[in-house]
Order: sequence, then structure tokens, then C-alpha cells
Amino acid sequence: MKKLLLILFLSATTCTTFSQSVDLRRKITVTGNAETEVTPDIIYFSISLKEYLNGKNKVGISTLESQLQKAVTAAGIAKADFTINNLSSYNYVPEKKKNADFLASKQYRLKLKDLNKINQILDAVDDKGIQSTGIDGYDYSGIDQLKNELKLKALKAAQAKATFLLSGIGEKLGGAIDIQEINNEPMQQPVFRAMVMKTSSADAATEPDIDFKKIKLNYQIQAVFEIVK
Repeated sequence: MKKLLLILFLSATTCTTFSQSVDLRRKITVTGNAETEVTPDIIYFSISLKEYLNGKNKVGISTLESQLQKAVTAAGIAKADFTINNLSSYNYVPEKKKNADFLASKQYRLKLKDLNKINQILDAVDDKGIQSTGIDGYDYSGIDQLKNELKLKALKAAQAKATFLLSGIGEKLGGAIDIQEINNEPMQQPVFRAMVMKTSSADAATEPDIDFKKIKLNYQIQAVFEIVK
């Protein structure tokens, strides 16, 4: 008798556990999408300076860097937005001992919100000391808020789709059971037809001829809703 009671108890427990683990709710799974395009308002600009010989005299990297720093400050660019990107003069001292004609160079990166300031900065730096310039990339200052807005729009789009589909067959939409984010953010890279250049053979800076593509953001949300009576 005890064995029989034990078997019955185990059977009842198994059935109860099974019924609790199986979700018998009727469900609908849909995907919502939201996308937008924005114009970049942050530009990353690179400037490369290099020492050069002016007759028998050398115009040093410290002189050129001082000119650039003053120009950047005068343009109203924050100190944190002006950084050294690359430095080829780490071995300047040993190289100078080996080769008196060694020319050191430095690469800098500017974070700008107004590309027109580039001409103002370059005009204040010795033309012959500017080796090259170019655009490294770009961004949008309100990108995080925009992403959150798109996620919510995608979720609401999924809800609207589920409501529409169920109404077509006389069913009603219940609450959300599961929500999953599908991230799909193709970030467009800048396209520029010409770099802003200043070399020893140039009399003035070439005007920037830049064709920026907009930043395109796309979000998808997969949601599972309950179908109610």
C-alpha cells in the first residue's frame, strides 16, 4: 500500500510540474521596424605636420605644433578635442644624431562641429609644415537618444502589426510575453571627393570638397504577444 501511495504521489507531482512548465497560452510573434537618417554634426579631422628645411635652417616640429595649438585655441576648440593621433618623432634624438637631415612629423586629430573652422586653422599654420589633412570620420551628438526612440517605435510597430493581423481573424491582442531586440545599425562612412591639402608646392589650401552621406539607423524588435478572448 505504501508503495502504491508513493507511486501515486510521484505521478501527481510529475503531472503538476509538467503542467506548470508548459505555456498553454495562445501567442503571436511579430517583428517591428523603425529607421531614420540624420546629418552628422560631429566631424573628426586629421592634420599631419612635418619639419622642413628652409635653406640651411630647419623649421622644427615644436614651432609648427605651437602654431597649430594657437590656431586651434583661437578657433574655440576645446583642449579635449585636440589630440595627438600619431607620432613619428619618438626616436627623434637618436635619429638626429645619426642623420642631421632627419625630419620629424606628428599627426593630430580635431573634433569639430563646424568644418568651416578648418580653413581658419590651416591659414594660421606654416604652409610648408603641413604634410597632409583629411577626414577620419563623423558622428551625431544625439545618437543615444535617437537609438532609444527608434527602439520604442519599432516595438510599437510590432504591437500595431499584431493588432492588425489578429483583428483580421476576429482575435484580440493581449500583453507582451517576450521582447527581443534585433540590432541592425549600418553606420555610413564619410565620402569625400578630395582631401584638404597643404604642401610645399601649394600656394593655398585646397577648398574642401566633401560629400557626406547621412548616418542611417535601423532597429528591429521581435515581440511575442498573447492572444486573448
